[in-house]
Formats: sequence, structure tokens, C-alpha cells
Amino acid sequence: MKYRYLIFSMIVFMTVINYIDRGAISYAQAAIIAEFGLNPKSWGEILGYFGYGYMIGALFGGMLADKKGPKFVWIAAGLAWSVFEIGTAYAGYIGMTLLGGSAIAGFALFRVLFGLSEGPLFSTINRTMANWAAPKERGFAASLGLLGSPLGALLTAPVAVGLLSIMDWKKMFLVLGIIGIIWVVIWMKMFTDNPEDHPKVSKEELAEIRSTDGLLKTEQVVNQGPKVHVPWYHFFKSPTLVMNAIGYFAFQYVNFLILTWTPKYLQDTFDFKLSSLWYLGMIPWIGACVTVLLGGKISDALRRKTGSLRIARSGLAVVSLLLTAICFMMIPTVNSVGAVLALMAIGNAFNFLPNSVYWTVIIDTEPTRAGTFGGVTHFITNIATIVAPTLTGVLVASSGYTAMFVAAAVAAGIGMVAMIFVKPGKREKTA
Repeated sequence: MKYRYLIFSMIVFMTVINYIDRGAISYAQAAIIAEFGLNPKSWGEILGYFGYGYMIGALFGGMLADKKGPKFVWIAAGLAWSVFEIGTAYAGYIGMTLLGGSAIAGFALFRVLFGLSEGPLFSTINRTMANWAAPKERGFAASLGLLGSPLGALLTAPVAVGLLSIMDWKKMFLVLGIIGIIWVVIWMKMFTDNPEDHPKVSKEELAEIRSTDGLLKTEQVVNQGPKVHVPWYHFFKSPTLVMNAIGYFAFQYVNFLILTWTPKYLQDTFDFKLSSLWYLGMIPWIGACVTVLLGGKISDALRRKTGSLRIARSGLAVVSLLLTAICFMMIPTVNSVGAVLALMAIGNAFNFLPNSVYWTVIIDTEPTRAGTFGGVTHFITNIATIVAPTLTGVLVASSGYTAMFVAAAVAAGIGMVAMIFVKPGKREKTA
């Protein structure tokens, strides 16, 4: 097997760990809410605090990946979020003891720090894929790196419920944090910033990675010569990159809404017990695990067939977001749990179909600044990690769960409109 595919596989595994770590708290919600006397509004705030740190981590993580190299960021971020995952077990008590008797303040502190540590993940993946993937496989490589998102979300339910069935919620956070630390130790021995530096990458594989055969006129490759400094704010000189970030915001809104609120929605609306959530919580993610890879393949195939990055990238996103919006708008019109979960699964599958597109657009347009501009994109995108859970708490408290699904459809519609204006490639060069 070519060594880069082993690297890609390890990235998938790390992303799975990342998503289980961030989603596990949703399955512990009943125990935490009961223990600390929380309500839906305050619980939504606790879930939303993650996003404040996540935004900052995404921004500076991308810059660090360009400056220090992705290996440094992988190790620092992986260790940090694993430590703060462990710390979540004690967050409420620390808040009550040291932060004015407020358990919410304790959770806020650890959720912000945890989000800060998890934030660099995807911009670092983008920097890694820019270094390790051949231009002809960028779409699929990006989708492979992103497979861990729906796969991790799907596995969160059985892993979290399984752990909670044999231990209390505090021990669950301890176990998950230790698993992340073990991954980091293995990764330190396996990974180098560039394939040129790794002894297990053959000359033939390196030539394939750096090949320019079949390169489109609008595509660019990673510059292996002296690095040209491009300030982060040049991102905002590119309408394509800005609109792409708004499109990605729409994806993240739907994604994080499902990740954080599905367990509570199922318990409140259909009276399911925690023991039932191990399989019900998986259903909205089943299709997404397929479409996240399929989307990368479709995007690369459209690139070959049409010679147009705009059709291959933004065209795919426009259609997918439209179908996502339709599915979520239909959810309030059905009454059975089967129909609701089916529409959530189909809508989420369409939502993940162009997931790789948002990152590939950055590599297509500015490959030498894939980390930094990926970080800026992710910063904008992850406003949704605050807005989605926090706004949902407010909407559920005031108008019920119907408003939650309508808001998701509106977000997808906004993203669809934004992606119409995305024109990937060097014609949008920002410096």
C-alpha cells in the first residue's frame, strides 16, 4: 500500500476520536443536567461554549500549521484536547469550588479550552492534504480526511452509551481522553510534514504526489521552493473564499445541531431512554458516512469530465444544500419517529455530500496558504458551533422543536445561495 494512504487512514481515526470526544457530552446530558440542576437554555449555553474556543483554535491552528508544520499542531492539539476532555469530568465541581459556586462557569471554562484545542483539526488536515495528496485526488483525499466527522458522530452514540452503561459520566470522559493521548504517541512516530522527508515514501510515490499531469489551467500545486508570505487578511480579498466560508457555515450549522441536540430531542419528544439512544443516535449519520466519500469522488469526476472547477466544487455544493434544506423543512410535517429519523438521515447525507468541497476550494485557490486560509474559513464556519446549540436552546424553550428544524433549513438555504458565487482556482488569486 502507498504510504500516504496509511497517513490518510490515521487522520480518519484521529477525526473519529475528535468527534466522539466532542459529542459524548450530549449522551451524558441527562445525568449532568440532573446533577447540577440545569434547564434547556443553560444546557444549550454549555454546548455552545465549545464554539468560542473552537473558532479561535481553528484560526490560529491553520496559521501554525503553515508556520510550524502540521506535525507540531497535530501533537499539541491532540494532547491538549485529550487533557481537557479528561478535565470535563471535574468541570462542574471546579466551577462550584473556585468560580463563585457556579457549575455552569466551570463547564464554560473547560468547554472553551476543549474547543480551542479541537479547533486546529480540520485546517491542519487541509495543510496535510495539500502536502501529501496529488492534485488529481484532492477531492477524494479531502473527503477521506473528513470521513471521520460522520463516522465519529455515528460511533459516538454506541461508544458513549456503551461506556455510560458500565461507568458513570465522569469516568467516560477519563477513558476518552486517554485514548486520544495514545493516538498522539503513535502519530509522533508515523508522520512527517512532507512526503519528501519520510523514508517510507518511495521515489515513485513522491513523483505521483508531485505530478502535474492533467493539471487544469486554473489549478495550482504546492510550492516546494521558498515560501511567499501571504497575510491572513488577504483571505477577505477573495469573494470565492469568503462565500465558500459562508457555505461551510451552513453545513456546520446542520452538522452541529444534529450532533448536540438529537439525543435530547429524542428523549423529550418520543420518551426514549438512554439505553435506546445507542442505535437511534446512529441513524442520522449512516448516509453521511457514505456521501462524504462519494462527494469527493463525484467532485473529482466532474473535474475530469467538465474541466470546470466551478461545476465540480460549487455546483455540487449548491445542489446538495438545496436538497438538505428541503429535507429539514419537511421534518415538522411528519409525526412518527421513523419518518423524522429518515428525513434527518437523508438531509444529513446531502449535507455531507459536498463536505470536501469547502476544503478543496481553498487548496484549488491558494494551496501554499491552505493552512492559514483554511483556518480563517474554519473560524467563520465555526460561528455555527456557537449559534446552532445556543439558538436551538432558545428556540426550543420558546417555540418547541419545530423551530429547530426550520432554522436548519434556513441555514442550508443561505449556504446554497453563497456557493453560487464561488469560483475556485487561481483566477481568484488573493496575492
